[in-house]
Amino acid sequence: MDVVALGELLIDFTENGISSQGNPLFEANPGGAPCNVLAMLTKLGHKTAFIGKVGNDFFGKQLEQTIMEVGIDASGLQKDDDVHTTLALVHTYPDGDRDFSFYRNPGADMMLTEAEVPEELIKGTRIFHFGTLSMTHEGVRNATKKALRAAKEAGAVISFDPNLREPLWNSLDEAKEQVLYGLGQCDILKISDNEIQWLTGEEDFTKGVHWILERYHIPLILVSMGREGSRAYYKDLIVEVKPFIQKNTIETTGAGDTFCACVLHYILEHGLTDLTENDLKEMLTFANAAASIITTRKGALRVMPEREEVEKLLSCFN
Repeated sequence: MDVVALGELLIDFTENGISSQGNPLFEANPGGAPCNVLAMLTKLGHKTAFIGKVGNDFFGKQLEQTIMEVGIDASGLQKDDDVHTTLALVHTYPDGDRDFSFYRNPGADMMLTEAEVPEELIKGTRIFHFGTLSMTHEGVRNATKKALRAAKEAGAVISFDPNLREPLWNSLDEAKEQVLYGLGQCDILKISDNEIQWLTGEEDFTKGVHWILERYHIPLILVSMGREGSRAYYKDLIVEVKPFIQKNTIETTGAGDTFCACVLHYILEHGLTDLTENDLKEMLTFANAAASIITTRKGALRVMPEREEVEKLLSCFN
């Protein structure tokens, strides 16, 4: 297995117009950051598997079918007979940015237990990827930590995306504690501009990265900066690549996940040692291009771009 991810699989109800009666219409898009990452990696030819939990309900069955359709191994997906699949309502702003309202009190994704973690699946993976939505509650937090131990014992590269969703935490202090735990585990960190400012108290991203590196040894740190592009921090190198701005952007859901997947794709092909400035630029350029494509589509998991689409976009800018 190339990449195993653990975390949330849910339904993103995305705004999709107004009814004839003047009511907002919502489209039920399959989502969840870890599975979005896996969906893009699968499009790029990698073998992927997901560990998580959905409700044994209509939406849970829809999600299971969806990840199998896109080629993700669903053998690690559990179903809960008592707790429904987690739902998120996504409100999209005119610039494509969005706000989330969650129906997760409880939601099935947070009911995953240690006993349900398939260690054999993890032991065969090259990269293990996780975020913090599986760290919000004690039970699923313990499951995540068990999976991390198995991945580290197997020598897997650990990838972490904090993916902070403030409404899901009892307090931001608790969120920070779990993000810091993740930083102490990972080899690759993908963090957004607002997350690094919140975590470190530094407005300047480079100062924020130095704050992290003073406390944790993380070989590769990626900062996604939205309309400003992205940066990679690796050893003494800082590489920044401008974004590909799309005229027909409709929402940014999944852009960071697409970007993260493309970075992991590059690491799977080239490794994490001895990367050059040109390597990092090539990696970020491809990742930025792919992320820009997903902003032109509703949802993410089901509509990840093909490699050829990304290469076609890149050729237009060369």
